[in-house]
Amino acid sequence: MKYSYLGNTGMKLPVLSFGASSLGGVFHSIREADGIKAVYTALELGMNFIDVSPYYGHYKAETVLGKALKDIPRDKYLLSTKVGRYGKDGVNTWDYSAKRAQESVYESMERLNIDHIDLINVHDIEFADLSQVVNETLPALVELREKGVVGHVGITDLQLENLKWVIDHVPAGTVESVLNFCHYSLNDDKLVDFLDYFKEKGVGVINASPFSMGLLSQRGAPDWHPAPEPLKEACRKAAEYCNQQGCPIEKLAIQYSITEPRICSTLFSSANPENIRKNVEYVDEPIDWELVRKVKEIIGDQLRVSWKNT
Repeated sequence: MKYSYLGNTGMKLPVLSFGASSLGGVFHSIREADGIKAVYTALELGMNFIDVSPYYGHYKAETVLGKALKDIPRDKYLLSTKVGRYGKDGVNTWDYSAKRAQESVYESMERLNIDHIDLINVHDIEFADLSQVVNETLPALVELREKGVVGHVGITDLQLENLKWVIDHVPAGTVESVLNFCHYSLNDDKLVDFLDYFKEKGVGVINASPFSMGLLSQRGAPDWHPAPEPLKEACRKAAEYCNQQGCPIEKLAIQYSITEPRICSTLFSSANPENIRKNVEYVDEPIDWELVRKVKEIIGDQLRVSWKNT
């Protein structure tokens, strides 16, 4: 596993990291024991950066992850969680106030069985008033950073323009990293347009969802996927072609997602230990660039077609 530093944070992350959203049963129901084993497997294979959120499974992902982490020495992993997006009884809720942000940090630490968060993110800022994120949420997290409760502060969003807007409107060093998803994958590489900007600002970049939330998979996109139908169909055809060439599209997607050196780490999520082992093995194998070219040709005019976050 290769490692690199996340911007100016001093955090050294693996090129492929563990997203814990699956522990909350976000994509389908899981057995808790499998989820815990998945965490152990990820750490064993060098994926020592774990990303989670109170929103995933409406606190379930943090709770399951906390059960796994309680028996693991704290210096064996780096952990990121988030504030701003929550939920209860199947209903999504949002609260980006300073008070709720700070409360949320302490609540997460209790669920996770830890006393320090390495990276705290404002979650999915497109659902917030961006001025509130700038003037209230981020200053509240910076205050916790100054107290040593959290190590570093970041922001996450699907919309890259929102990430840039916030960074442009806060003091330098406020935002130390960004987490963006579905914009550095076989069907959409829009993140590339912003990488020089983030580097110039000293902001580290984390990519997430190399499978574009299931678009780039043999199983195909789930029913709830917000992508437009022409994009889903194009990705289905690309997956079929990859199968015909003896290379599952998941393999190509993982390999492609880690090819951009300005991206520190790519997150993928699975509660299946065998999937984790398989994806780590893919990292060490050479990528077939001709197959990448053909897949992009098949996706054609659906390249960089995005959708609204949900």
